[in-house]
Amino acid sequence: MKRGPSGRYETTTVGGEAIRAFIPYPLPPRPALELSDVRYRLLDRAMLELGRLDSVSLLLPAPELFLYTYVRREAVLSSQIEGTQSSLSDLLLFELEESGGVPLNDVVEVSNYVAALEHGLKRMQEGFPLSNRLIREMHAELLSRGRGSDKSPGEFRRTQNWIGGTRPGNAYFIPAPPSHVEDCMGALERFLHDDPAVNSVLVKAALAHVQFETIHPFLDGNGRIGRLLIAFILHHDGALSRPLLYLSLYFKQHREEYYRLLDLVRTEGDWESWVDFFLEGVVFTAGNAVRTARRLVDLFQEDREKIQTKGRRASTALRVFDILRYRPLITINDVCKRTGLSFPAAGSGMDTLMQLNIAKEITSRRRNRIFAYERYMGILNEEA
Repeated sequence: MKRGPSGRYETTTVGGEAIRAFIPYPLPPRPALELSDVRYRLLDRAMLELGRLDSVSLLLPAPELFLYTYVRREAVLSSQIEGTQSSLSDLLLFELEESGGVPLNDVVEVSNYVAALEHGLKRMQEGFPLSNRLIREMHAELLSRGRGSDKSPGEFRRTQNWIGGTRPGNAYFIPAPPSHVEDCMGALERFLHDDPAVNSVLVKAALAHVQFETIHPFLDGNGRIGRLLIAFILHHDGALSRPLLYLSLYFKQHREEYYRLLDLVRTEGDWESWVDFFLEGVVFTAGNAVRTARRLVDLFQEDREKIQTKGRRASTALRVFDILRYRPLITINDVCKRTGLSFPAAGSGMDTLMQLNIAKEITSRRRNRIFAYERYMGILNEEA
């Protein structure tokens, strides 16, 4: 449905240039979203896939095992959309304080993203509501170090920003003037908690993501926080027991269509085309996550059975293997800390895993060697 622009323009002056900044109308859309039979079926399919994703904890011996690496893969993908070059291996090496040779600024940004996500999850587990305060706290974590740390971490912007172009006068899109940001974000927060007109959490997340990106409330980091917001809405409203749905890969693969549909919402009020795209992304992403989890379960079982053929050496090797499932890049010192094994015992266990082609030493040095669970890393990296 083409409702006309989903906001109004306000002419203001920045740097001596007259510009037209876009101020979105509060959600939900007016007239209400059209939910045709086809769209209802797509919504039902997306909810079904979301339910399967939420049950991934039933597949895995410990959900945290999947969450640890899956969150980090999302951090890499979401940051790559913003231009970083770091890989999942770079991030895991950085967390081992063994990051020599990786692009430091990039990997710090990715690490900050993990910190922002984990901070938000911890706060919500403590009972803190999904709110503008929480969004600002997560933003403070996101820009706590490295690039962007001078862009008012944790604060809504007080100056005009823009998207594309070298200055506001030739920008592709100019979000709301800073004087409107607090009101726009306040209206978005009320929509997340109070509006009864949207009866599907997936539709709510779809609408809220566009609104957040349109407001662009921060000087930097809006894209990453806006993508995190989707997962946190689904978690907060009970659709996911853990924030496991991350659409960064889908948005990255369909980048041009993503931006085209955001523009259609702003210029023509076509929310339906965006919602369809979003729901298709949920189906794709949730389905992939479930398949990944199942493949990891099969991999762990296959490798455990290999280890159990090693007789007396199996017991120590299994203790090392259990840690490697949680940390697919690791040093022997870290294995010792996490298992209580002595250094020689941990090294012997890792040697057994290498003989079985489960682990591989990736540093080719005598001290502080790093070992990788390569097939595990390969499964996570396939789509990325």
